[in-house]
This record gives sequence, structure tokens and C-alpha cells, in this order.
Amino acid sequence: MQVIQIHHPLTTAKVINQPVVLAMGFFDGVHLGHQAVINRARAIADERGLALAILTYDHHPALVYQKLSPERNRYLTVNARKMALFEQLGVDIVYQVNFASQFADQTPQEFVDNYLLGFHAKVVVAGYDHTYGPKDIATMANLPKYAKGRFEIVTVGEKELQAQKIGSSRIRRNLDQGHIRTANSLFGYRYQTTGTVMHGEARGRTLGFPTANISHDAKYWLPGIGVYVTRVKVNGQWYPAMTSIGRNVTFGSGRPVTVEAYLLDFKQAIYGEVVTVEWDYRLRGEIKFNTADDLVQQLKRDAQNTEAYFTAHPITKLALE
Repeated sequence: MQVIQIHHPLTTAKVINQPVVLAMGFFDGVHLGHQAVINRARAIADERGLALAILTYDHHPALVYQKLSPERNRYLTVNARKMALFEQLGVDIVYQVNFASQFADQTPQEFVDNYLLGFHAKVVVAGYDHTYGPKDIATMANLPKYAKGRFEIVTVGEKELQAQKIGSSRIRRNLDQGHIRTANSLFGYRYQTTGTVMHGEARGRTLGFPTANISHDAKYWLPGIGVYVTRVKVNGQWYPAMTSIGRNVTFGSGRPVTVEAYLLDFKQAIYGEVVTVEWDYRLRGEIKFNTADDLVQQLKRDAQNTEAYFTAHPITKLALE
């Protein structure tokens, strides 16, 4: 898969000179709704013997269109993860456009003429609610007016699960509430984050539960505070684990949020390793214990519950991992 970074204005030297089926979208999360768009585009590309290209952006367009809180500049899939998921879905080319003011200032007609035609699109595929400019006029319903018959248009309808729209906003709410299994059912894969194992306070070691303190990219949308059943990938090997996202409130107030994973039956030193955490189920919320011994007893129960969870829910391969 080729990933090509684009900065406005588009130059022909940046574009691969071949006709494509072009899927449009920001695709944060690459969830089942997004996969429906990309899979439809892949099927059309296969039928016609064309390459499958994606037009996406380096950050959320809302950062240009409106003032957002810093926490909104967090994503379900940071760039490396998104590209890996695209590749698993059979994408041939990714055109990742820098979404800046001059790009955003194009009219819908200019966008179509400059980019959809500039990328040699023969068929353009997007979700029913996709927009490519002002949301009242740059709609999929209006795209034929701008296309002027120069390419075909395929609109993928709303995809639902449990009678609700599958969307990134819904998934973020599920993650915030710790509803990991629901979020995973919407993703179509188990949610993953990646971080580096750093030195922490080493308190877990003194309690008999040495944890890996995992520093994540600030752009990750982490699940809400609590203790989770997870798997942690170290050097290509998955290990069952229980992972806490919290402030260690037992040992004081006003502490920063940390991600700490206790890998079951694991004894290696892994400082500096880049590890992947796969989130599966929320065991409980964060509790402030009266004594360290009370905490240790709870950690023992958490470890037992984690083992019981994996016994009851054997890991099966999903479509995307």
C-alpha cells in the first residue's frame, strides 16, 4: 500500500497516474460503518480491474472549521493504526491530505475538479452522510451536480447495530463509559492502543503486582477510568493482563491519569518496549482503598476475575486485528 501525503494545491507529480475507485472519508476508528464503505469500493475496484484509493485527512476537519477543546484532538485510530487497518482492508493507495485553511476554502466544485478528478477517480464511494465542504451544500445528494457525469458515484447507506447508527461519536461514548465489548462490536475488531513502557513509581512491585506503566500518545482516545481485562502484545507475543486507567487515588489526590498493565504469569523486564494493549472488558471502576492491604486483596480478585474471563471467553480471530 502506498501512502502519499498531499498539501494544497495538488500537484500532478504527487498523484499516481492510473484510474482508481476512490473512497472518501476521515474514517476515525475504521469501524463497521467505515468498513462497509471501503469494502464496497474494494468490490467495485475488483470488478473493474482498478486500484482502490482512499482520500482521507491528516487531522479532523472540525479542527479547522470550529474551535474545539484540546481533548477533541484525540482519535480512535492514530495515524499508524489507521493505515494498518486500511492495508488489511485491501487498500492500494492512500492520499492523505493536509486539511488546512486554504484546502477548506475551496468550493465544492473546486474540490471535485481539483481532487476527485485530480486523483483520476472513475468511481467515487462514500457514506450517505459524508460531506466535502459546507454541510448544507457539499452533500452526497449534490455530488452528481458537481461531478457532471465525469465519474460514477456510489453512496453507502447508514449501517446500524442495536437499532442505532454505527458512528465514531457513539463509540467514543461507549469507551468513556467503559462499555468495551459494545465498542468492539461496533469496531468489528478489538480496540487497540500502543505505547511505550516507562518507569513509574514501582509501587505495584512492592505490592506483589509489578505493572508495566504504559505511556500513550496523547492523541489516543483511551477508555474511561477503571480496571480492564486486556491482552498486551510484547515482542510479537500476546499476554493476558489486567490494565488500570486511573489516578491511583489510594495513594493521594490530584494525581495524573496513568495506564498500568499487570501481565499474568510474566516476569520479564520490558522498559522501553513499545507494546500494544487490546481492550476487552471492564472489570470495575477505580476505588480508593483505606489501606494498601485492602488494595492487594482487590488486585488478587481482579487477577482471578481476569483469568476467569479468558476461560469463559476464549480469544477468537476477528476480521481485523
